[in-house]
Amino acid sequence: MKRSLQAPPLALIVEDDRGFRESLELLVRKEGFDVRGAGSIAEARAVLADETPDVSLVDLELPDGSGLEFLGERAEPGEEAGAGDDEAGRVSRPAAGEVIVITGHGSVDSAVQALRRGALDYLCKPFDRSRLKSCLGNVARTRALKHQVAGLRSELRRLGHFGALIGRSPAIQRVFDLVERVAPTEVPVLISGESGVGKEIVAHTIHALSGRATGPLLPINCGAVPATLMESELFGHERGSFTGADQRRAGCFERAAGGTLFLDEITEMPVELQVKLLRVLESRVVVPLGGSRSVAVDTRVIAATNRDPEQAVAEGVLRRDLFYRLNVFPLEVPPLRARGGDVGLLAEHFLAELNAAHGRAKTWRPGSLERLAGQPWPGNVRELKNLVQRAYIMAEDVVDLPDGFGASAPHAASADGEARARNGAASGPAPADDGLRRF
Repeated sequence: MKRSLQAPPLALIVEDDRGFRESLELLVRKEGFDVRGAGSIAEARAVLADETPDVSLVDLELPDGSGLEFLGERAEPGEEAGAGDDEAGRVSRPAAGEVIVITGHGSVDSAVQALRRGALDYLCKPFDRSRLKSCLGNVARTRALKHQVAGLRSELRRLGHFGALIGRSPAIQRVFDLVERVAPTEVPVLISGESGVGKEIVAHTIHALSGRATGPLLPINCGAVPATLMESELFGHERGSFTGADQRRAGCFERAAGGTLFLDEITEMPVELQVKLLRVLESRVVVPLGGSRSVAVDTRVIAATNRDPEQAVAEGVLRRDLFYRLNVFPLEVPPLRARGGDVGLLAEHFLAELNAAHGRAKTWRPGSLERLAGQPWPGNVRELKNLVQRAYIMAEDVVDLPDGFGASAPHAASADGEARARNGAASGPAPADDGLRRF
């Protein structure tokens, strides 16, 4: 159970010496903490089933095990106590918060082992009270900062901002929910949606909110790389493996080590290469083209397609076994026509970006945003962004929609091909599949 910001921080003390535990409880309460006590790991687990402490002070030697074992049961990022297994395949374990190890039989080896396993600190009995006070003060400040960040994120989301994603409509808020849930995990994600809806932006947001955020995010458009070069691009090649290979080159999996590899338009990858991709995803090792040695890779994979994935499987352009491997967490991005008032919000955002880039303060002409909201947008967010850029270039201080905007646009949503044919004059030709997609 999560505690509100108004409640004092919570400490769990796991100590089998009752007298010492009670005296420690008094010290911790003086530092402004609520306290729960346990005499064993089993009792501690019972507490954790109901509450999530901000810090746990754990004796190294307990009747039913070692405090180091307790450290090994700390929750992974994004998991909650007692949540069980979720659809992303995560297994939730007791969340003990920060852990301070306390022992009367200290040694250098046990201290190093505890810190390597993630302990906040290691205190020997009788311990320095000022050091304990300092540790608890750091926990309290960190807790307050986390709540502040969470509050700011909630406020930004209410205003329609979630990472690089923009929108307040229920349809896009559902995407925000899914991104927030899957980002802290390591599972593959398969993003689907029409061309131009923002699949790459969703991938960027998942990466930015993950534990790999400090690592690289490497995008590759599987439809933009020639089939003859795709294997080398993904897995790398050794010197002399083919004509022109005058030196070894690391592939995308190696270059994205510690980060995320974004495979856009995965259904455009040659089927024979999909077999090798599947092998890498399952074994987490690559063999560069022309080489014999295996290279271990630590790379998360996010894939995307503008086709219906199951239809792509039925048509034979996506292997069924690869589909199941990538589709651990499916995420469908809605088309712009299903996002209601997000059109105006996005248009204002794109105008603000242009103003910031050019040092201007142009504004929309009254009524323009309402006219934007009534269009079907077959090219989705990409089409809207291009229109805003065009209108910005033509405007002096007040941005208006281009002449004839919407005159030939259909009044109801339709399939992309039909909409483009009927609305060519208003929205321009369909974007070419040239590998330059950014939304």
